[in-house]
Order: sequence, then C-alpha cells, then structure tokens
Amino acid sequence: MRVVRTKAELRAALAPERLPGRSVGFVPTMGALHDGHLALLAAARERCEVVVMSVFVNPTQFGPGEDLDAYPRDERRDLELAERAGVDVAYAPSADEVYPQGFSTFVEVTGDMVRVLDGDRQRRGPSHFRGVTTVVAKLFRAVGPDIAFVGQQDGQQGAISRRRARDLEFPVEIVVVPTVREESGLALSSRNAYLDAAERERAAALNRALGAAARAAEEGARSTAEALAAARAELDAAGIEPEYLEARDAEDLSAAESFDGRPVLVAVAARIGRARLIDNVVIGGLAGTARDT
Repeated sequence: MRVVRTKAELRAALAPERLPGRSVGFVPTMGALHDGHLALLAAARERCEVVVMSVFVNPTQFGPGEDLDAYPRDERRDLELAERAGVDVAYAPSADEVYPQGFSTFVEVTGDMVRVLDGDRQRRGPSHFRGVTTVVAKLFRAVGPDIAFVGQQDGQQGAISRRRARDLEFPVEIVVVPTVREESGLALSSRNAYLDAAERERAAALNRALGAAARAAEEGARSTAEALAAARAELDAAGIEPEYLEARDAEDLSAAESFDGRPVLVAVAARIGRARLIDNVVIGGLAGTARDT
C-alpha cells in the first residue's frame, strides 16, 4: 500500500493505474476505522481494481463546541487496517493541503435536504453539510474515482451525496453499503469509543426503536406517526430523549406522513453520555417491508 500526503503525490500514484483503464474505487473516511469502514473497503475491493481510501478529519464540518479536537485519531492503526483490507493507495493529507491559505470556495446543496434532521439550525445546522459536500467534492476531484462507497448509517449524508453527484454531474457512481452493527444492534461509529459499558447498553435502544418502527409498518401501519410512536416507546423505556426521531422520504428528505410505496427513511439522533449517535432504517414498499441498506 502506498501512503501519500499531497494531491500531486496522489495523482502520480494513480496515473499509471488509469492508463490500462482500471476501475478506481474510493472510500472517504475520517479515520478511527472500525468494521463498518472495513465493510466499505471490502465492497470497494470486490468491485474495483484499484482501491483508494482517504483519512482526513475535516474541520469544516464541525461546528463550535463540537468534538473536532477530541475526535478519535490513530493514523498508524488506520493505515495498518487499510493495508490488511487491500487498499492500494491511502491519501492522508493535512488540513493545509486540503484548505490552502486563502481558501474561500464552498460547495452547497440548498433546499430542505440540508435544513432537516442534522441540518436543522437547532442541531448541527446547514453549515455541517456545506463542510461535508465541499470536502467530498475536493476529494472526488483529487481521486477521480469511478465508484465511491459510503455507509447507510448516515442516511441524510448519503442522500445529499447522491444529489450533489447528480447536480454537479460528477462521473462517479455512489454505492451505499449496509450499516454494520454490534451484536446488540448498535450501529458501529467512531464515536462509540466515547461510551462506557452502561451507556453502550442504553445506546442499543436506538436500533430497537428503529426495529419497532419497521415492525409497525410490516404489521400494516399506514401512518408514519404510528410507526414513530412505536419507536418512541422503545426510547422512553431506555430513558433516551432523542434530538430527533422523524420519517422522511429516503430520496429527497421531504416529510413522509404515510407508507405509500416510496422508501421512507426513519432517522434518529440522540446524545448518550459524551457521544452524539445517529441511526436509521429505510422502510419501503406498499407492504411495509423494511430494509437496512
């Protein structure tokens, strides 16, 4: 595996790979790798002839008072795991490399997609997604992937990524890989490292809540309000007050009031101890079938 720190080194590493027309798969990460990231790398390895992974904690997606300084970092471990997973090129730039002095251009997705759920101004706010869309656009530009692999755990970010790629005509396919979970059902996240044993046990209620919403749909609930009430009961039982628990159209994130055949994203966010955790399930089809995709 080759580790590069600059865009010039990255392009030099990939240039000979492109000549024979080999496909390039890309997995953007902020490091602190876990089995969820490894699932993305495995999917990329299966689909593509060249696999690139980035390791970059993006400062522009953190708001005031968020955990930028405390965010878990262990580059040596990340690179060891990446090499074992079959990564060909690891791109680990500095903040100055990504945002040189005088940087003043940002990429934004506008409209309701970035104003709901995490984008609500009472939560992380639209500036969070401005930071995400900008850094991913820059990474796409630097890597030039054929396929990019993202996790379903952040359903909103995935929807926004697909919209950005469509609107800006990025020649890249976005593949969403199912969420990887602990045995308890807790979605794997780098921020799980903040949880102690008791908090980890409570946090598993997030997935139970989503399961309750999915079962309500499977059992014939047509109203999303009914499914959300079932989910809320699970959170109440665990003493968790969510930042949000909402049903949204899985593609454009508009409010979904019923299960009418279009996929519905049921998303939840909650603070448990020091960790702010998110999770979701996609419920789709007239029969109310659920899928974690």
